[in-house]
Amino acid sequence: MSAPVQLPGFLQTLAPLLDHWGYVAVGFLLFVEDFGVPAPGETVLIAASVYAGAGRLNVVAVGLIGFAAAVLGDNLGYGIGRFGGRTLALRWGRYVFLTEERLDKAEAFFTRHGGKIVTVARFIEGLRQANGIIAGITGMRWLRFVAFNALGAALWVSTWTSVGYLAGNHITTIYNDVNRYALYLLAAAVILVVALVVRHRRRGAAAGTADEPADQNVNE
Repeated sequence: MSAPVQLPGFLQTLAPLLDHWGYVAVGFLLFVEDFGVPAPGETVLIAASVYAGAGRLNVVAVGLIGFAAAVLGDNLGYGIGRFGGRTLALRWGRYVFLTEERLDKAEAFFTRHGGKIVTVARFIEGLRQANGIIAGITGMRWLRFVAFNALGAALWVSTWTSVGYLAGNHITTIYNDVNRYALYLLAAAVILVVALVVRHRRRGAAAGTADEPADQNVNE
Protein backbone atom coordinates (compact mmCIF):
# COMPACT_ATOMS: atom_id res chain seq x y z
CA MET A 1 0.00 0.00 0.00
CA SER A 2 1.27 3.49 -0.87
CA ALA A 3 2.46 5.75 1.91
CA PRO A 4 0.00 8.39 3.17
CA VAL A 5 0.00 11.62 1.19
CA GLN A 6 0.17 14.98 2.96
CA LEU A 7 -2.05 17.22 0.86
CA PRO A 8 -0.80 20.81 0.77
CA GLY A 9 -2.64 23.85 2.08
CA PHE A 10 -6.30 24.22 1.21
CA LEU A 11 -6.54 20.61 -0.03
CA GLN A 12 -5.82 19.06 3.36
CA THR A 13 -9.46 19.11 4.49
CA LEU A 14 -10.36 16.71 1.66
CA ALA A 15 -7.80 14.06 2.64
CA PRO A 16 -10.21 12.02 4.86
CA LEU A 17 -12.86 12.11 2.12
CA LEU A 18 -10.46 10.85 -0.55
CA ASP A 19 -8.92 8.28 1.78
CA HIS A 20 -12.34 6.78 2.46
CA TRP A 21 -14.28 7.28 -0.77
CA GLY A 22 -11.61 7.83 -3.47
CA TYR A 23 -13.06 7.99 -6.98
CA VAL A 24 -16.64 8.08 -5.67
CA ALA A 25 -15.91 11.38 -3.89
CA VAL A 26 -14.48 12.84 -7.11
CA GLY A 27 -17.47 11.83 -9.21
CA PHE A 28 -20.14 12.82 -6.71
CA LEU A 29 -18.75 16.24 -5.74
CA LEU A 30 -18.08 17.23 -9.34
CA PHE A 31 -21.54 16.09 -10.41
CA VAL A 32 -23.47 18.04 -7.77
CA GLU A 33 -21.30 21.16 -8.12
CA ASP A 34 -22.03 21.36 -11.83
CA PHE A 35 -25.77 21.83 -11.43
CA GLY A 36 -25.48 24.51 -8.76
CA VAL A 37 -25.01 22.74 -5.41
CA PRO A 38 -22.24 24.41 -3.37
CA ALA A 39 -19.61 21.67 -3.28
CA PRO A 40 -15.79 21.60 -3.60
CA GLY A 41 -15.84 19.91 -7.00
CA GLU A 42 -12.81 21.65 -8.48
CA THR A 43 -10.90 21.30 -5.21
CA VAL A 44 -11.49 17.55 -4.95
CA LEU A 45 -10.43 17.11 -8.59
CA ILE A 46 -7.12 18.82 -7.83
CA ALA A 47 -6.65 16.92 -4.57
CA ALA A 48 -7.31 13.59 -6.33
CA SER A 49 -4.77 14.53 -9.00
CA VAL A 50 -2.17 15.24 -6.31
CA TYR A 51 -2.98 11.81 -4.86
CA ALA A 52 -2.50 10.33 -8.30
CA GLY A 53 0.90 12.00 -8.58
CA ALA A 54 1.87 10.26 -5.33
CA GLY A 55 0.62 6.89 -6.57
CA ARG A 56 -2.52 6.72 -4.43
CA LEU A 57 -4.97 7.01 -7.35
CA ASN A 58 -4.82 6.49 -11.11
CA VAL A 59 -4.64 9.82 -12.93
CA VAL A 60 -6.43 8.49 -16.04
CA ALA A 61 -9.33 7.23 -13.90
CA VAL A 62 -9.49 10.59 -12.07
CA GLY A 63 -9.64 12.41 -15.40
CA LEU A 64 -12.30 10.16 -16.97
CA ILE A 65 -14.53 10.19 -13.87
CA GLY A 66 -14.10 13.96 -13.56
CA PHE A 67 -15.01 14.49 -17.21
CA ALA A 68 -18.11 12.26 -17.06
CA ALA A 69 -19.35 13.81 -13.81
CA ALA A 70 -18.81 17.36 -15.08
CA VAL A 71 -20.71 16.73 -18.33
CA LEU A 72 -23.59 14.93 -16.61
CA GLY A 73 -23.89 17.57 -13.89
CA ASP A 74 -24.08 20.41 -16.39
CA ASN A 75 -26.65 18.53 -18.45
CA LEU A 76 -28.83 18.14 -15.38
CA GLY A 77 -28.42 21.90 -14.85
CA TYR A 78 -29.45 22.47 -18.47
CA GLY A 79 -32.58 20.37 -17.90
CA ILE A 80 -33.43 22.35 -14.76
CA GLY A 81 -33.09 25.62 -16.66
CA ARG A 82 -34.92 24.40 -19.78
CA PHE A 83 -37.92 22.82 -18.07
CA GLY A 84 -37.98 24.67 -14.76
CA GLY A 85 -37.26 28.11 -16.22
CA ARG A 86 -36.49 31.34 -14.45
CA THR A 87 -38.95 30.77 -11.61
CA LEU A 88 -37.27 27.59 -10.42
CA ALA A 89 -33.78 28.97 -10.98
CA LEU A 90 -34.49 32.12 -8.97
CA ARG A 91 -36.31 30.22 -6.23
CA TRP A 92 -33.32 28.01 -5.52
CA GLY A 93 -30.62 30.21 -7.03
CA ARG A 94 -30.43 32.44 -3.98
CA TYR A 95 -28.69 29.61 -2.18
CA VAL A 96 -25.81 29.80 -4.67
CA PHE A 97 -25.94 33.62 -5.07
CA LEU A 98 -27.79 33.47 -8.40
CA THR A 99 -29.82 36.70 -8.17
CA GLU A 100 -32.32 38.00 -10.74
CA GLU A 101 -29.91 40.76 -11.77
CA ARG A 102 -27.08 38.28 -12.31
CA LEU A 103 -29.39 35.99 -14.25
CA ASP A 104 -30.53 38.86 -16.52
CA LYS A 105 -26.94 39.80 -17.32
CA ALA A 106 -25.95 36.19 -17.90
CA GLU A 107 -28.92 35.63 -20.23
CA ALA A 108 -28.03 38.68 -22.33
CA PHE A 109 -24.44 37.50 -22.59
CA PHE A 110 -25.44 33.93 -23.44
CA THR A 111 -27.73 35.09 -26.22
CA ARG A 112 -24.75 36.45 -28.14
CA HIS A 113 -21.83 34.35 -26.92
CA GLY A 114 -23.41 31.12 -25.63
CA GLY A 115 -21.02 28.57 -27.10
CA LYS A 116 -17.86 30.39 -26.07
CA ILE A 117 -19.22 31.05 -22.58
CA VAL A 118 -20.15 27.39 -21.99
CA THR A 119 -16.58 26.43 -22.89
CA VAL A 120 -14.81 29.10 -20.83
CA ALA A 121 -17.28 29.01 -17.89
CA ARG A 122 -15.58 25.89 -16.51
CA PHE A 123 -12.62 27.98 -15.41
CA ILE A 124 -14.63 30.73 -13.69
CA GLU A 125 -16.08 30.27 -10.21
CA GLY A 126 -19.81 31.03 -10.23
CA LEU A 127 -20.25 30.58 -13.96
CA ARG A 128 -19.08 26.97 -13.67
CA GLN A 129 -22.00 26.16 -11.37
CA ALA A 130 -24.64 28.15 -13.28
CA ASN A 131 -23.77 27.88 -16.97
CA GLY A 132 -25.89 24.78 -17.64
CA ILE A 133 -28.94 26.29 -15.93
CA ILE A 134 -28.56 29.58 -17.81
CA ALA A 135 -28.04 27.81 -21.15
CA GLY A 136 -31.30 25.94 -20.56
CA ILE A 137 -33.23 29.08 -19.56
CA THR A 138 -32.04 30.99 -22.64
CA GLY A 139 -33.13 28.16 -24.95
CA MET A 140 -29.70 27.25 -26.27
CA ARG A 141 -30.03 24.16 -28.49
CA TRP A 142 -29.19 21.03 -26.46
CA LEU A 143 -26.83 19.46 -29.01
CA ARG A 144 -24.92 22.74 -29.29
CA PHE A 145 -24.73 22.93 -25.52
CA VAL A 146 -23.52 19.33 -25.26
CA ALA A 147 -20.73 19.94 -27.77
CA PHE A 148 -19.38 23.10 -26.13
CA ASN A 149 -19.95 21.71 -22.65
CA ALA A 150 -17.96 18.56 -23.44
CA LEU A 151 -15.15 20.67 -24.92
CA GLY A 152 -15.03 22.88 -21.83
CA ALA A 153 -15.12 19.87 -19.49
CA ALA A 154 -12.29 18.18 -21.39
CA LEU A 155 -10.10 21.31 -21.25
CA TRP A 156 -10.89 22.00 -17.58
CA VAL A 157 -10.43 18.45 -16.31
CA SER A 158 -7.27 17.82 -18.33
CA THR A 159 -5.78 21.12 -17.15
CA TRP A 160 -6.34 20.54 -13.43
CA THR A 161 -5.55 16.83 -13.43
CA SER A 162 -2.27 17.53 -15.24
CA VAL A 163 -1.36 20.43 -12.96
CA GLY A 164 -2.28 18.55 -9.79
CA TYR A 165 -0.48 15.40 -10.93
CA LEU A 166 2.74 17.24 -11.80
CA ALA A 167 2.78 20.10 -9.31
CA GLY A 168 2.50 18.20 -6.03
CA ASN A 169 3.28 20.51 -3.08
CA HIS A 170 3.46 23.54 -5.38
CA ILE A 171 -0.24 23.28 -6.23
CA THR A 172 -1.36 25.87 -3.65
CA THR A 173 0.69 28.65 -5.24
CA ILE A 174 -0.38 27.67 -8.74
CA TYR A 175 -4.07 27.46 -7.76
CA ASN A 176 -4.03 30.88 -6.09
CA ASP A 177 -2.40 32.46 -9.16
CA VAL A 178 -4.89 30.85 -11.54
CA ASN A 179 -7.86 32.00 -9.46
CA ARG A 180 -6.48 35.54 -9.39
CA TYR A 181 -6.46 35.61 -13.19
CA ALA A 182 -9.92 33.98 -13.26
CA LEU A 183 -11.23 36.93 -11.24
CA TYR A 184 -9.77 39.29 -13.83
CA LEU A 185 -11.48 37.26 -16.55
CA LEU A 186 -14.80 37.41 -14.70
CA ALA A 187 -14.44 41.18 -14.28
CA ALA A 188 -13.73 41.51 -18.00
CA ALA A 189 -16.84 39.43 -18.77
CA VAL A 190 -18.99 41.68 -16.59
CA ILE A 191 -17.59 44.79 -18.29
CA LEU A 192 -18.30 43.25 -21.69
CA VAL A 193 -21.89 42.46 -20.68
CA VAL A 194 -22.42 46.05 -19.56
CA ALA A 195 -20.89 47.38 -22.79
CA LEU A 196 -23.16 45.15 -24.88
CA VAL A 197 -26.25 46.28 -22.98
CA VAL A 198 -25.29 49.96 -23.35
CA ARG A 199 -24.62 49.54 -27.08
CA HIS A 200 -27.94 47.75 -27.56
CA ARG A 201 -29.84 50.53 -25.79
CA ARG A 202 -28.06 53.25 -27.79
CA ARG A 203 -28.89 51.50 -31.04
CA GLY A 204 -32.50 51.20 -29.95
CA ALA A 205 -32.61 54.90 -29.05
CA ALA A 206 -30.97 55.87 -32.35
CA ALA A 207 -33.44 53.74 -34.32
CA GLY A 208 -36.33 55.40 -32.48
CA THR A 209 -34.96 58.87 -33.25
CA ALA A 210 -34.51 58.00 -36.91
CA ASP A 211 -38.13 56.84 -37.17
CA GLU A 212 -39.60 60.04 -35.73
CA PRO A 213 -39.13 62.35 -38.80
CA ALA A 214 -40.61 59.69 -41.03
CA ASP A 215 -43.64 59.40 -38.80
CA GLN A 216 -44.08 63.17 -38.77
CA ASN A 217 -43.97 63.37 -42.58
CA VAL A 218 -46.67 60.73 -42.82
CA ASN A 219 -48.88 62.66 -40.42
CA GLU A 220 -48.40 65.87 -42.38
